[in-house]
Amino acid sequence: MTPSLDPTPEVVDYPFNRPDNLELAGEYAAIRQGPGLARVRLPFGEIGWLATRYADARTVLADPRFSRAESVTHDEPRMREGRQTGGILSVDPPDHTRLRVLVAKAFTVKRIEALRPTVKQLCQKLIDDAVADGAPTDIVDRFALPLPVQVICELLGVPTSDRPRFRAWSDAALSTTSMTADEYQASREEFRDYMRGLLAIKRETPTDDLMTALVAARDEGDKLTELELIDLCNGILVAGHETTASQIPNFVLYLLGREGSWRRLHDEPDLIPAAVEELMRLVPLGLGGGQARYATEDVVLGDVTVRAGEPVLVAIAAANRDPEVFDDPETFDLERGRTPHIGFGHGAHHCLGAALARLELQEALLALTRNFPDLAVTEVDWKTEMVVRGPKKMMITW
Repeated sequence: MTPSLDPTPEVVDYPFNRPDNLELAGEYAAIRQGPGLARVRLPFGEIGWLATRYADARTVLADPRFSRAESVTHDEPRMREGRQTGGILSVDPPDHTRLRVLVAKAFTVKRIEALRPTVKQLCQKLIDDAVADGAPTDIVDRFALPLPVQVICELLGVPTSDRPRFRAWSDAALSTTSMTADEYQASREEFRDYMRGLLAIKRETPTDDLMTALVAARDEGDKLTELELIDLCNGILVAGHETTASQIPNFVLYLLGREGSWRRLHDEPDLIPAAVEELMRLVPLGLGGGQARYATEDVVLGDVTVRAGEPVLVAIAAANRDPEVFDDPETFDLERGRTPHIGFGHGAHHCLGAALARLELQEALLALTRNFPDLAVTEVDWKTEMVVRGPKKMMITW
């Protein structure tokens, strides 16, 4: 088919998903089966393209013709009024490579795997404490949130006791309509000030953690600016707990909604790594497409020509259900094996903490299915006005 050169395709409002469930809106499949891309209007910013096919998604995420850095000079399509500029997610190679290399050594598969006994022990302690207090209990507050918070705090060198403070800043960083641009920026500066204080402590009293290593890279090697150091640490702290804390209850809900799946993982725990991969493929964490990439030249995607200077959002959840890549894509299949899903992204901005997230999700499911074979959900209170979906409160019994 000849790529479309129509300068005025229909523009549809986005996002499609609702925040109070884990379903993938039907509009994605319709676009994927049609031209593959659609023109979408988000609550803020300019109109952009939405890529829904697997091949197109991988191209936008990895092809150097699509730039994250260009978003700084545009009115980027986004869910909130405030704009988040700066940080590792807003730059392209070679600046992105420079920043990522500084952190990557802390997130190698070997280093992360060495944390498994600690994570396993923490999972069991959280469950034991919840059982001691009795059912029902809030799995978010008692398990899903404290698990990744404690792990990332120890890796980075942030006091776990400050959790209520950076939880508020994290919520603000991922909010959509709950804050004005001024409120958003004020919260971001408060978060930066907090991190400046911690970095000063690390300079005065170095410890064996990632933040101290990054301080050394800044002060001794002059490999990043002070603001880059602050935003890098803040970004790791937010990303290191919020996504996993959301996906743990999401995965529980999804499994309980598939008859026999929870009990099967209890009976066959060796299937849990495969289950995590299938859940990452099937459970859409984001309310909509992620951060836009800007075409630096005309690029043909699917049946559409994206012009230079136009932004493209990637619908990862839709791409992960592309029947051109996944057989019977809507089915939760524990025999599927390790699929080439892009639940952790792709290309230069592939999730730095993917190995850590996998470990935490595996150990969380292992502990929950082992200890609670008859787990049941009695109440769900969903997050609203956030770019991520998931329960903010989920009461369970066992």
